[in-house]
Amino acid sequence: MDERREATPEDGVLTRIGQAIMLHRAGDREEARNRLSALWHEIGPQGDAFHRCTLAHYMADTQDDPRDELDWDLRALEAAEGFVTERPPAAAPQEPRVADGPGPRHPLVALRAFFPSLHLNIAADYAALDRPADARAQLRRARASVNALADGEYRQGLRDAIDRLQLRLDGIAGAR
Repeated sequence: MDERREATPEDGVLTRIGQAIMLHRAGDREEARNRLSALWHEIGPQGDAFHRCTLAHYMADTQDDPRDELDWDLRALEAAEGFVTERPPAAAPQEPRVADGPGPRHPLVALRAFFPSLHLNIAADYAALDRPADARAQLRRARASVNALADGEYRQGLRDAIDRLQLRLDGIAGAR
C-alpha cells in the first residue's frame, strides 16, 4: 500500500507560488512576474483568500512601477482582511502569538503573520510615491500588528525594517 500523501490542489498552488518566488530571488524577475500573473488569473477574484494574499504579496515585489507595487500590496491586504473577517471565530486557532512568520500552518494563523509585512510594504510603497502621511499611517498599523507575532527573528526583522522606514520618513520630513 502506498502511504504517500497526494498533494491537494491548494498544495499545488502554494508550490507554484514558491517556485515563482525562487525565480525572483534568483534574479529572474520577469519570469517570476509572468508565472505569478498566470496563476493570479487561474485563481481568480473569488479564489482562496490565503492564496490570493500570498500571491499578491509576492507579485508586488516583482513590479517595476511603485504604483503597480502598491496596487498588488493593497490586493494582498484586501484578501487577508477579507479572509480574517469572513472566518467564523470557531475556525480561528487559539494561539496568542503567531510564530515565525507566514508559513505552512492554519491559513488564518499564516495570514495574521502577514499583516505586519503587508502594512510595512504598503508604507514603503507610499513613501516611494511621496505620500508620507499615508506611509506613516501604515507604519502605525505595521507596528501594532507586529506585536501579535511571537518573539523571534521574523518579528525582530520586521521591527528593524519598520524603524528604518520611520527614520527615512523622519529624514524626509526634516529636509522639507
